[in-house]
Order: sequence, then structure tokens, then C-alpha cells
Amino acid sequence: MAQLVLFNKPYRVLSQFTDDLDRSTLANFIDVPNVYPAGRLDFDSEGLMLLTDNGKLQAQISHPKHKLAKTYWVQVEGETTPDHLRQLRKGIVLKDGKAMAISAHCIDAPRIPERNPPIRIRKNVPDSWLELVINEGRNRQVRRMTAAVGLPTLRLVRCAIGDWSLDGLGSGDYRLTRVDIAALLR
Repeated sequence: MAQLVLFNKPYRVLSQFTDDLDRSTLANFIDVPNVYPAGRLDFDSEGLMLLTDNGKLQAQISHPKHKLAKTYWVQVEGETTPDHLRQLRKGIVLKDGKAMAISAHCIDAPRIPERNPPIRIRKNVPDSWLELVINEGRNRQVRRMTAAVGLPTLRLVRCAIGDWSLDGLGSGDYRLTRVDIAALLR
């Protein structure tokens, strides 16, 4: 059995426990000893992070060869069209190769707290929400994908990694659980 921490990372928190620049880190929120992030989430992104005390579980969650699905709610600047969604599913060529969403569709604004500070609002430019599922995790991939189709990201929230989700976790909250590694690796 391994420990698994499900953490709802707030905006402007580093995905590590220390920082030389005195920014907010995981240490400001998580007091579980000997757990380490299984993957990262950008400083300016919010949502689910998983931390564990087990190297095999950490690799299973974060290594690209395992293709674990990651689901994101993305608020973008502009009205999303069926063509935007088609492009995201078909794949976009980025500087580091082709990236595609496993699924991409429009959603109503999710029931999540306002971000602090709030996103910038432009009265004459609409915004919309997407749900994107990817099975990679390249640096700022979702932001680069939406920008490539003409929809700059305003807010990015990871709501699920595999079967684990944000359900029941407020911003900055975490839940500790145990995972049977042998069952998971089968």
C-alpha cells in the first residue's frame, strides 16, 4: 500500500515544496511527510495534483509511456466553434511535436470558486469554457494548444487525473488515501 495525496492546488502556488524566491509552495498546504509530486501543474494553473510516497506509483501516474488521461476545464478568450474542437481533437503541430486532445467539447462554466485574483475581463470579447482530455503532459501543453487554434487560455483547472478527481476538495485542500500498488499495476 502507498500513500496518495489528492491536492487542489490554488493559483500561484508552485508544484514543489521549496522555493528560493519565497513564493507559495506545496509546503504551505500539505503537512504529510515523505510525499512527492507525481507530475507538475504550472504556477498559474489550478486544480488536481497527486503526491505519493511510492516511486512506482509516482512513475505510473507521471511517466508519459503510461498515457494516463488528464482532464482540464479551460476558460478561453473567444467563442469556441465546432471547428476549434475538431482542430484540437485532430491535433496541432507545436514546436515540440504534434499534440492532440483525446476529447474536446464545450461546457457550461464549472461550479468552482472565483479565482483570486480574478481573470481579466474584456467587455467586448466573449469567453467560453472547454473540457479537454489529454494523455500527455508537456510543458504548458493545453495553453499552447488553445492558443494555436486562436483561443488564448484565461484560466486552467485540472479536474481529474485518471480516475482521481477534485470532487469534494476546496482550493488548497487535500485528502490522504491509500492505494494498492499491486492492483493498480495489473
